[in-house]
Amino acid sequence: MFYTAKDVSKILGISETSAYRIIKKLNNELLSKEYIVIPGKISKKYFESKVMM
Repeated sequence: MFYTAKDVSKILGISETSAYRIIKKLNNELLSKEYIVIPGKISKKYFESKVMM
């Protein structure tokens, strides 16, 4: 249901620090749309809709 920074770093082939930055950016987008977010995790569905893999 959610990806962690470790998952995102493996998927994108980036460091965990960069993954945390991406998760924070995506969570901020969700917050602006008044969704509830969990710090350090991102919805799989939202992540996959925003990231070209």
